[in-house]
Amino acid sequence: MDSTYAVVLDVLRQASSQDPSVLKPAETKLREWETQPGFYAVLLNVLSDFTMDVNVRFMAVLCLKNGVDRYWRKNAPNAISEQEKSTIRQGLLCNFEEPVNQIAVQRAVLISKVARLDWPREWPNVFPVLLQGIESPNGMVQHRSLLTLHHVVKAVSSKRLAGDKRLFQEFTASIYPFILNLWNGFNETFVQNVVNNAADDVLLSSLEKALLTLRVVRKLTVFGFHKPHENRDCMSFLKILLEKTKIILQCHKQIKQKDQNLVEQCEKYIIHMTKMPLSILDIHPFSFVDLIEPTLEFTFYYLFTDEGIGFLFERFIIQCFSLIKNILLCAEYKAAKVQEMTRNQETLRAHHLKVAFFTPERLADMCRKLVGHYFILTQDELAMWEADPETFSNDETGDSWKYSLRPSIDTVFVTIFHEYRKTVTPVILDLLSTANALVSPDDINGILKKDAIYNAVGLCAFDLYEEVDFDQWFTTTLLQELKIKDNNYRVIRRRVIILMGKWTSVKLSNDLRPLLYGCINNLLSPDEDIAIRLAAASTLKHAIDDFDFDSEQFKSFMLSAFNLLFSLLREVNECETKMQVLNVMTLLLERMGSIIQPHSDPLLQYLPFLWQESEEHNMLRCAIVSTMVQLVKVLGGIKPELNQFLLPVIQLGTDTTQHAIVYLLEDCLDLWLTTLEYSKSMTNEYVQLFNNMPTLLEYSTEILRQCLCICLVHLLLAPDLVMRTHGNQLMRTCAGIMNDLNNEGVVILMRVVETFIRAVPALGTETVVPILPKIFQKVYQGEEYPMVMTMYLCILSRVVLSSHEIFIRTMNALAQSRNETEQATFGRIMNVWLDKMRNVSQLDHRKLLGLALTNLLTTQSQVVLERFGLVMLNILETLNDITADGCLVDSLVISEGRSPSDFDEDGDGYYETDHDQRKKALIVSDPIHTIALKDYLQSQLVELKRQVGEQQYQQLWQLVDADTISQLKDYVAL
Repeated sequence: MDSTYAVVLDVLRQASSQDPSVLKPAETKLREWETQPGFYAVLLNVLSDFTMDVNVRFMAVLCLKNGVDRYWRKNAPNAISEQEKSTIRQGLLCNFEEPVNQIAVQRAVLISKVARLDWPREWPNVFPVLLQGIESPNGMVQHRSLLTLHHVVKAVSSKRLAGDKRLFQEFTASIYPFILNLWNGFNETFVQNVVNNAADDVLLSSLEKALLTLRVVRKLTVFGFHKPHENRDCMSFLKILLEKTKIILQCHKQIKQKDQNLVEQCEKYIIHMTKMPLSILDIHPFSFVDLIEPTLEFTFYYLFTDEGIGFLFERFIIQCFSLIKNILLCAEYKAAKVQEMTRNQETLRAHHLKVAFFTPERLADMCRKLVGHYFILTQDELAMWEADPETFSNDETGDSWKYSLRPSIDTVFVTIFHEYRKTVTPVILDLLSTANALVSPDDINGILKKDAIYNAVGLCAFDLYEEVDFDQWFTTTLLQELKIKDNNYRVIRRRVIILMGKWTSVKLSNDLRPLLYGCINNLLSPDEDIAIRLAAASTLKHAIDDFDFDSEQFKSFMLSAFNLLFSLLREVNECETKMQVLNVMTLLLERMGSIIQPHSDPLLQYLPFLWQESEEHNMLRCAIVSTMVQLVKVLGGIKPELNQFLLPVIQLGTDTTQHAIVYLLEDCLDLWLTTLEYSKSMTNEYVQLFNNMPTLLEYSTEILRQCLCICLVHLLLAPDLVMRTHGNQLMRTCAGIMNDLNNEGVVILMRVVETFIRAVPALGTETVVPILPKIFQKVYQGEEYPMVMTMYLCILSRVVLSSHEIFIRTMNALAQSRNETEQATFGRIMNVWLDKMRNVSQLDHRKLLGLALTNLLTTQSQVVLERFGLVMLNILETLNDITADGCLVDSLVISEGRSPSDFDEDGDGYYETDHDQRKKALIVSDPIHTIALKDYLQSQLVELKRQVGEQQYQQLWQLVDADTISQLKDYVAL
């Protein structure tokens, strides 16, 4: 490689181009150079030249960072040489005056990645150099050094091996007082600058330094001490932190009218100040005990007092609610009874602190404030509802209580209610009593207050089961409120239908359910507000997913509900909303089954269009695939035109080279399996689709069960074709993964192997030859979980019954691999077989082994004849097990009046699919169910006597004990 500075620089310029024809070759060239000596040292030189174009330097730092990820470790393939690494380490610490902020951040991350691998052994001076830079009078050097220190401490603190943690704790002890003083200085400078009304850039500079230092302090405090409460500096800092936060909140209020970037940075700083106690509480709960009371007082002041509320902003509210919730739920602070408290005195003290703070009066104030203030929909939320009802509906549900305001409020309310149910219940019931009367449509404040109270009652539905007569409330009040169509009343209509969904599975009489279904359909109407229709869809999902759901009761509402949901699905635009509605429709298909079949055509025609539209939304595509699974079941088969859509979808979702597999795999496997189960015949498309299977079997053990079920269904659809096209390859793949599976996985895999032989015995046995050596080897070793050994012996038995030639061939190959005679190998296998057979519990498996032993009697094998006594004993025990009481009839043979479904261990006796019919045919042809063991034994004994002659035949019976002979005479003539 021409590694000169100019050549690399020229390629970096091309890689920064927006022209794909220039960009692609440059990227290829950079990838070729990744493993070339000296390449990364050149990149560092480009990065360090401030006169270069910013884009070129940015490309250089990205390439250098990727190289550290891939080639810095000593044991990495094509690892960077020690000499080059030394040059890079030295160069990275030479200059902290990077003028471009984005590059400065990337450079800091780059240094942190190297430090995580090399500190302290190969790079002991990284921290001294950074601390020296922090003390520099040059503002730029100080800021960049702080930035780098933050990223390095973050990276090093994330190491979890005991030795690494000890090193970080030793480092923390040496540096903590200095960093703490540094933060305190930056913090005071910012406060003083606010008091002095300094310029925005001065305020921002001091604030950024305070924030970076606080981030370092947080990592040191949380991960640098085994027990933070045992360090005086640490506890002093934690105790003054809340007071410092109060001061910064006052500063935030004072600078609200200044530059928006400055305000956002100040809010970020406050949030980080509250992250500190949250982290300590999470990781060091016993170190937090002294902070419980001040933290609760702090959060109560700002959340629940009129004076404190004026300082709030959304993210700070969420943090404060998280502190309350985490203190309440902390396992180390809980005990069922005080007198049975753990011996840990800190747990007892924490419990008493909680009891002292959460008095009945204070809990009542908190609940009234939550309902009367925080639950009230804001003007901004109402405006969002008006402008974008879909986003409003999705936002309110939220993804996480940690990041979204509404879920945060809801979850802290529920937590308080669960922890102090007896105290809080009267407060909620009192609030509910004030909301009994109908509110005038013109009274918007009254409507919003009622909405908040109904929200609270919905959240506590399970806990208010005994206290609220929901049936009466439903019939006397809620139904009346749904009839008021005034625009302002949409808030109540929406909340009422949500409330009904919450209470449906808690306390709603069955005879009132038709009224509920009627309400849902009314609110799904296209003339209703979108947010209300979405709420109605969600309530419908709760109603039909309930244990007490009666499909007969819902029949008269079904068609209307399905059509209304379909109209809603077509009308909404957001991916998340479409997914929500589609999930309800899928559940409806599942619960109502074939009843919906005549009405499913519009949905069938719409789904391919929706699939095309959702190309960038993989989660919506998952919902579409789930819907298709239910549709195939509802239709009871697959229309030809449906295959044109289904098969490409399955192909995409099961192709391991496609990115979509991460999202679609499990759902597409379900669709593939269902499609095969309802197919009447094999097609070329199915054969092509099965090409994905060998790779999928090796892809992940998590999908193994699904994949092997697909193999089974695919096999039974066209046994000869599947065995000839994919059989050997599939068995080789299965042999390759066999050692990596747990016992359950091996059992499932063996059922596939056994089914190959059952489906077409001669061809099937030849097809499974690639995996037979491993199975024979496992039997030879004899040390397996009983169910696994049972499956191995079943396969051996099937091979014996279908092909002696393959049985002997596999046995001889095993003998050669073990460097012993065929007789010795066969003898070992027979010993294991006869010993383990008594552990086989399932009757059909025992009979299969008995049939195979009976078959071996006439193979003229000395190994078998030497063990004639044990062979006959095992056959007798099998006969005793499978013979019906009172008569000598083989209970496993299908006779008149018996159905194959009686012997289907995976079915319920009701054959719904074409695959079930194919399983039935497989049972009908199985030797277990067609051959009477006692008759087969009789014919084999006759043949044995003919082979060996009367004298030797009698000598064989001398190997059998008298009791066994006596019992055998009940079944056969000896």
